[in-house]
Amino acid sequence: MSYLPDFPVLLKNDSRVVRDGAEYVIEDRLVGVVTAPSGQIVGCDPLTDAREVSPFTVTVPPGRYELRAWIASIHHGVSGTDIRTVALQLVVREQPTMRWELALTEGQNLSELGTDGFFGYPVDAGVGTLADLVAVRALADWDFDRLDDVYIPAQVPPAPAAIDAITDEATEANVITVSSGWGDGIYPTFVGRAADGHVTAFVTDFMVIPKLAAKV
Repeated sequence: MSYLPDFPVLLKNDSRVVRDGAEYVIEDRLVGVVTAPSGQIVGCDPLTDAREVSPFTVTVPPGRYELRAWIASIHHGVSGTDIRTVALQLVVREQPTMRWELALTEGQNLSELGTDGFFGYPVDAGVGTLADLVAVRALADWDFDRLDDVYIPAQVPPAPAAIDAITDEATEANVITVSSGWGDGIYPTFVGRAADGHVTAFVTDFMVIPKLAAKV
């Protein structure tokens, strides 16, 4: 069986997790609305991988979808509090999610994964997104000065540090970036499905909370 997060904890307001002496308190924040003209969804670090990224094999109807960041306030006792983005959720349908599956791109095969293995996208600039392929491909054509001016603030605000910009004027497709957990790494995305099989969400897990093991 491949890696699967504890979604009832990860995607629940005011849920609390205690792990290795730290307490994680989770809440969600609406960071924007994603315009998806093609319905081909990608998960990536758009500042470093916009040109090469492949869309997930699961698609959605073209439209506009809420993007939510799930934030953990991490309490370390006397050493203080830290705030990190634990997950990014593209809401496709407001229906209960009954099952989750790893989001795959062309050529990826679940049979190649061992226990707790996963496919994920690399982050090298400390940000991630869930966006339409049209928007991400358009961003690949921006020069560095424009990219720097829009998406790289002089001082990074607290998580989720969301930045939203239209990247394809013809379709108004946009890319919303958020800070990616602890920073650079490789992060899996999952597809949620309702009881009738319809897609409810895409969720990237930034793997901030170790195994989501102990709950209070």
